[in-house]
Amino acid sequence: MKVLGLIAEYNPFHNGHLYHLEESKKLSGADLVVCVMSGNFIQRGEPAIVNKWARAKMALSQGADLVIELPLACAMASAEYFASGAVRILNDIGIVDYICFGSEHGDIKELDSIAQILADEPASYKSFLKEELGKGLSYPAARESALKKYAAFKAMSDINISEIIASSNNILGIEYLKALKRIKSSITPLTIKRISNDYNTENITGSISSASSIRKYISTSNPPSLDDVLAMTLPKASTDVLFEEFHAGRGPVFKEDFYPVVTSLIRKMAPEQLKEFAYVSEGLENRIKSAADAAGTYEELVDGICTKRYTKTRVQRMLMGILTGITSEDVNMLSRFDSPQYARVLGFNSKGKQLLSQIKKKSSIPLVLKTADFIKSCDPILKRKLELESLSTDLYVMGYKNPASRKAGQEFTQSIIIV
Repeated sequence: MKVLGLIAEYNPFHNGHLYHLEESKKLSGADLVVCVMSGNFIQRGEPAIVNKWARAKMALSQGADLVIELPLACAMASAEYFASGAVRILNDIGIVDYICFGSEHGDIKELDSIAQILADEPASYKSFLKEELGKGLSYPAARESALKKYAAFKAMSDINISEIIASSNNILGIEYLKALKRIKSSITPLTIKRISNDYNTENITGSISSASSIRKYISTSNPPSLDDVLAMTLPKASTDVLFEEFHAGRGPVFKEDFYPVVTSLIRKMAPEQLKEFAYVSEGLENRIKSAADAAGTYEELVDGICTKRYTKTRVQRMLMGILTGITSEDVNMLSRFDSPQYARVLGFNSKGKQLLSQIKKKSSIPLVLKTADFIKSCDPILKRKLELESLSTDLYVMGYKNPASRKAGQEFTQSIIIV
């Protein structure tokens, strides 16, 4: 019996995700699907539109058999650490045969060639990268330029690197491939070519539309409504879950909901204190402090911090890092390639229950079914990760519309989703 691993945010689970899941099963010939999914905060430095248990329910209702949470320190990190954390979990649970990711390019061999460069980091490439960073470019822009120079240096004219790494899912796919190489995993990588629109497209364009456009559409409805437009872009199981969450006042949750809290925290701190948080470096603490003093909205806060070198996504990660208490030390300790992991289960179905039995026999990392059982672990890294999960959930629920649902401690009281 073959097992397929998927890595996702499902924010929310839409028709494009359903297409990817079904096509991945066909391509791999797998019988069972394990999904590693981001928790309540996602890679772009934003809260998920509904909580992780609701999104796990969506995935389980549409073909996933087991949903495992990607720890916060990786889920809200750069593509490199996001990918390495998720791949590490899929590798270490010991049962996954394939990983299949979506990409704009669709050619696994060419993506793998670029991943090999990044995994090996040849001296000439590192020299080009250092040169480009010295120009004040952001890391993604510097890496793109360095890869182009390296390709020209090695006469790799058959691969259009500029076109490939201009697309976000290609970049993430390359990071998955790089992570597999670095840990010498036996998992076979596959890719499905994305169809319809781009990941960042902000307008709904048809039955397969980006998660960004769906979230934007929901944000413009007051109160949030699940009308025919969303019914066209989401499977019924997803609209059912969203309706349930919205009706209960547990969503939608947006980054703007946290403006008062984040700004209050920053205004209370001295610049030296801000330096302790993840991704705050090179004097940016002063810029953050000034922006928080001047901003009246979340958008103004972000725009006041952004520079040529620091993108909107990175700034949002900084702000959510300040909110959730993730320090630079945490990132260094919790997101390394050799960092110990755990497999925290969010939900499963009857087939997933069978997978859990296999994981218990083959996994090299702890299987966490109850956070309370591990929160006092003698492993300081595992303990810190679970502390961050607990705190981040306590803060996430502050974005709920229903005051009765904002109680702390839901990391310990919420039951695993069983479909």
